[in-house]
Amino acid sequence: MELSQKTCIPCRGGVPPLTADEVSRLSSEVSEWSVVEGHHIKRDFKFSDFSTALKFVNSVGRIAEEEGHHPDIYLTWGEVGVTIWTHKIDGLTESDFILAAKIDKI
Repeated sequence: MELSQKTCIPCRGGVPPLTADEVSRLSSEVSEWSVVEGHHIKRDFKFSDFSTALKFVNSVGRIAEEEGHHPDIYLTWGEVGVTIWTHKIDGLTESDFILAAKIDKI
């Protein structure tokens, strides 16, 4: 099943972050995202103006609320940066990659 078809699973803590092999496998499915220090994933999106970037941020926000998984979002004129990791375990889970895949579908 494609990552974008899955549902984020809320993390309650007490689980280990993904291994390097698991991160490598999942990151290949969201190739536009960068894995940063094995801790989080990040992607920058470019837009022609502020209004379009803001609409994108609002779409990301709707998905985040639906999934119960919330990224860090940076908005500036013509650019949006999205950073995702699972805060409860201070590392990556499959849900981070699921959220990234859903954002890629916007």
